[in-house]
Amino acid sequence: MTDVSGTSQRDRVRPGAVDYTSGPDVTGWVGWLVFAGVMAVMVGAFQVVQGLVALFDDGFYAVRSNGLVVHVNYNAWGWTHLIIGALLILTGIGLMAGNMAARILGVAIAGLSALVNLAFITAYPIWSTIVIALDVIVIYAIIVHGGEAKHA
Repeated sequence: MTDVSGTSQRDRVRPGAVDYTSGPDVTGWVGWLVFAGVMAVMVGAFQVVQGLVALFDDGFYAVRSNGLVVHVNYNAWGWTHLIIGALLILTGIGLMAGNMAARILGVAIAGLSALVNLAFITAYPIWSTIVIALDVIVIYAIIVHGGEAKHA
């Protein structure tokens, strides 16, 4: 059925009522936040794999644990990567849902992930560099385009 009266739904809102249809226009950049959520889940999975390798096969890495920037055994590194990975996976799911707390935690955990991989870079340089680059992309997407997610 067509409305021939010439008034739209927005015009029929009674005075004093809250109009939930209005709000900032959502741009195509909101896709960056979904991208950040997916990338956070992927980086979290990478961190989990890196943690499991550190726990179960410490001979896999290029140097012994005393050759790392931070002299800690690979078991400690493994648990660190596992915890950060699990947090990133949960944060990525929250980002895709548009959760504000996930945006704040996403920046903090991705930054922590980048710092941990910087300290771990002598053990596995290429992998750590890739994870750092992905962390920076996640941080960029959250900070620059995160505000649009709640309106999408």
